[in-house]
Amino acid sequence: MVPQLADFERGAATAAAQLTEAERAVVERELAVLRELGLRGGLLPAMRRVAAAVPERLYRDSAEVLLRMHEIAGSGNHQSCLSSLPTVQACFQLGLVPGGGEPAPADLIVGRGHIAPSFYAERYVRGELPFLPLATLHQGGLTGVVHRDWGFANTMRYSLGVGPAQAVSRAWELKRRGDRRKVVCLAGDGELHEGVTFECLRFADEAGLDNLVLVVDANDKGIEPLLKPVNRDYLRSYLRSVTEVDGRDPEAVRAALAGALTAPGPTALVCRTRKEGHSYRRPAGPAGAARPTFAATGGRQLAELRDRTGQQLAVFTADLAGRFGLAGQVPYQNVGLAESLGVGLTLALPPDHLKVVATDAMYYMDSLGMLTEAATSVRNLLVLAGRSWGAWGGAANAFNLLGLIADTRVYEPVTPAEFRACTDRLAREPDTVHVLSMVDARFEEPPADCAADIDDGVWIRPPEDGEEEAAVVSFGYATTLLAAATAELGLPHLHCAALNPVLRQETVARLARFRHVLSVEYNGVHGGFGEWLRNRYLLPVAVHGVEADIDNCVHEVQLRRHGMGPEQLRELLVSFRNSQEGQHAVARA
Repeated sequence: MVPQLADFERGAATAAAQLTEAERAVVERELAVLRELGLRGGLLPAMRRVAAAVPERLYRDSAEVLLRMHEIAGSGNHQSCLSSLPTVQACFQLGLVPGGGEPAPADLIVGRGHIAPSFYAERYVRGELPFLPLATLHQGGLTGVVHRDWGFANTMRYSLGVGPAQAVSRAWELKRRGDRRKVVCLAGDGELHEGVTFECLRFADEAGLDNLVLVVDANDKGIEPLLKPVNRDYLRSYLRSVTEVDGRDPEAVRAALAGALTAPGPTALVCRTRKEGHSYRRPAGPAGAARPTFAATGGRQLAELRDRTGQQLAVFTADLAGRFGLAGQVPYQNVGLAESLGVGLTLALPPDHLKVVATDAMYYMDSLGMLTEAATSVRNLLVLAGRSWGAWGGAANAFNLLGLIADTRVYEPVTPAEFRACTDRLAREPDTVHVLSMVDARFEEPPADCAADIDDGVWIRPPEDGEEEAAVVSFGYATTLLAAATAELGLPHLHCAALNPVLRQETVARLARFRHVLSVEYNGVHGGFGEWLRNRYLLPVAVHGVEADIDNCVHEVQLRRHGMGPEQLRELLVSFRNSQEGQHAVARA
């Protein structure tokens, strides 16, 4: 979704409390200009016009700008952006970042897509961007991931590793048509764990792509520290030359990159950098640290499962131990960003061991083929799939695709008791892969759950005798967003933890007595929960869920984008309850 004026207005309003007086004054002036000039011609040209109309620069140091962007947003990949900033500055100095003037001497592909804010910060100090979009980072205005709308040659959506593929694709096309331009790909050492990057480097060598320049930010960290530094000998086996420089020295990086642009290729430039903690978090307020998200309780719940059953665990994660709170709870093996390997390592383990793959709503899309293989041969396989669809986005129908894999069941537990019920079900049916959507958000547990029968539903607000007009059925996390409104409005409300519930006959019979049933899911509607209810049980279900792609913005903004904000859901329920035909209108911000 391309941001509109209203998105920048909302983003600025959200950021207002975090802005200094000087920043607030400049943002107000820039908003006034944007309202007058509009967004014609695209986002970047429009923002250049605003920057020219309000030329005042609050900061002259792009590192300081980066820090302010993350302080205002309250989250993001500040340290990753900081480690790559000297490389980004070198790209500007060498003209690799088009500025509306002379054509670039080479094509630049940013594979390390989450360093987009480094480019924004540098554009700001150069007078090419106003402060306004910087203040809306992750809030629906400015995306934290590279996108063509913001002046990048490539767009990244869901996965690391796509950048080298895009660069090799471009290099192959240029060579095929006899164009001697080079392609520069900015990548990270963690990103080189992705299986597709191995395929890319092998192909670049065999296809003779002498126009490829791979620039690696080698900070020895992904989200967690790498098991070993990036293997320089591996790079040399496929690339003609590998040069190593101090990546914290902008002039050294500039000189080395300039040399790579003229040297015979393919070549690699390894920039040694340093990175502290992965994710920026605003310091806790007087109330102290917030309670953990439901996903972050995964480690504790696995430890309780081990202690309760005595079952031996083998836990693999693609750099996401922090997401699931694994450290100090259960032993685990970090495989880096090798998602398919995380599943592959389960293939030959003892059948009675509980194999746990702790992955992410983006990452497991890379391993669908391996999951399909595992579903045919691995017993006791539990997949914890973290999900928030936050600033990195995600695939709306990902869980629906997992549900289509043979011998696989998908659940979204929202209480520890439901988590236990899922693992108990796996113990009873070890030949079925159990996928648990672990929501990376904080919420109040609903007043009832499906722990007694994880495949059935449970009434959050039971229907009264003779009540047959309208009812609501919700899946997983959506129940927590709806519970207060259904209680206030007096609507019967059934909660399900299973994506494809196997409802008891009496549950189906009671739902069938309602003239109108509304299903709600924070999930892609096509092939999802509501369509299952309608097609499997022939219920009069109107489906409300995610119908558009997932945007790169924080969770709260994401909810509103898809009509899932609590106030929007309340309006939806009011409309549904009051409509004699059972129709409903969704208020989308």
